[in-house]
Amino acid sequence: MMRSGFPLFFLILVSGLSLLVPQHAYADAASDIQAQIDSNKQQLNTLEGEIAIFQQQLDTLGKTKNTLQSTISTLTLTQQQLATQIKITQNKIGSANLKIKELSLSIEDKETSITANQDAIGKALRNIAEDEKLSLITQLISSRTLGEAWQVADATVQFNRALAHAITDLRAVRTELATNRDQVATTKASLIALQNDLTLQKRSVDAGKVAQQQLLSQTKNQEANYQKLLAQKRAAEKSFEQELTDLQSKLNLIVHPNLLPKVGSGVLSWPMSIAFMNSCMQRKNIFGNLFCITQYFGNTPFSTINPQIYNNHGHNAIDLATPIGTPIQAALSGVILATGDTDGVNGCYNGSFGKWVMIQHYNGLNTMYAHLSIIDVSKGQTVTVGQTIGLSGMTGYATGPHLHFGVYATEGTKIMTLRQDRGAGKGCADAVMPVATLTAYLNPLSYL
Repeated sequence: MMRSGFPLFFLILVSGLSLLVPQHAYADAASDIQAQIDSNKQQLNTLEGEIAIFQQQLDTLGKTKNTLQSTISTLTLTQQQLATQIKITQNKIGSANLKIKELSLSIEDKETSITANQDAIGKALRNIAEDEKLSLITQLISSRTLGEAWQVADATVQFNRALAHAITDLRAVRTELATNRDQVATTKASLIALQNDLTLQKRSVDAGKVAQQQLLSQTKNQEANYQKLLAQKRAAEKSFEQELTDLQSKLNLIVHPNLLPKVGSGVLSWPMSIAFMNSCMQRKNIFGNLFCITQYFGNTPFSTINPQIYNNHGHNAIDLATPIGTPIQAALSGVILATGDTDGVNGCYNGSFGKWVMIQHYNGLNTMYAHLSIIDVSKGQTVTVGQTIGLSGMTGYATGPHLHFGVYATEGTKIMTLRQDRGAGKGCADAVMPVATLTAYLNPLSYL
């Protein structure tokens, strides 16, 4: 005969199941983690304020005359700004790690709750079975009254429903938290990648610091000596451009316009990160454009004022203001056609492209990246759009940090020295570099 206490026991168990909720044993640890996250946020706001101040100072320096002091100050400020950016990235990575730890604790707590409640339910069922020694059907049949039978059946239904709902809810919470943890892990991976970029920048700026020391040594910290050095750079560049023009006129290369991408097609990406280009948009009042362009393609005011340098042919690329160490990215997928360093050639120091990279693409275009501080690719290597190929600098003929970004027609371009084909005999004559017929130089803005 069924005990009268069975339905009551069943109902008590059902009530217990309805209270299945995540446990909060981890509350103190979670609270401590959140406090650390909040502290990191406060530090982050302070650091971002410092970055803004550094940028204002750099923008102010950019408007001043190119002097020894302004150049040294720019290099110093850039290094300080970079060090702060690295701190910001480390701060964000720390916060991401804390958030992952917080979610992991919560997930562990929910899983423990599910296991504990499942064990408790199983134990309760075993106790009932052991105590009653009768199946539910038997108990229903043997009920003394119809009311007692309904009580047993109703308790069973409520028990099963509560059990199903409780387990479903807890699993849903666990799945949600696991998803959040994966999202934070993805964020962490992107932050680590950003830290790697900043580490590369620091390496480049440190190299810039060495260049700064060399500059001070060359000029003996005297403005007059610095201006004399600039004059020597301009003279070296003038000689290089004349030799290049002489060779260009002798190249027997034909460019077929119909083999080039359509003007305005936007086949190229800007050779810097989206974040950098967004910062350019915010500094429109500094450059007068949205892209940090300091000199356009063709007969620009600078090339017109300095015809002795450009031989009246205008500027064959665009110049983009990029602090030393800015990661430079491939504008389109392709193969590294060649790399070089004209500063390493006797007689060509400060007179040409400095460290440069040229990529050959699959649509009839080549892209050129010059005045780099570091080259991170090699000839024959395949690169994808957006891949870092080097870091910006001010090598070669550069009176300030910038990227010389050129676009060439592939069929009108050769990698060679100026001495080849008796085109030159001094200065940069033995420097390997891209040489093209005049019709092969294309306006980068036509394809960006």
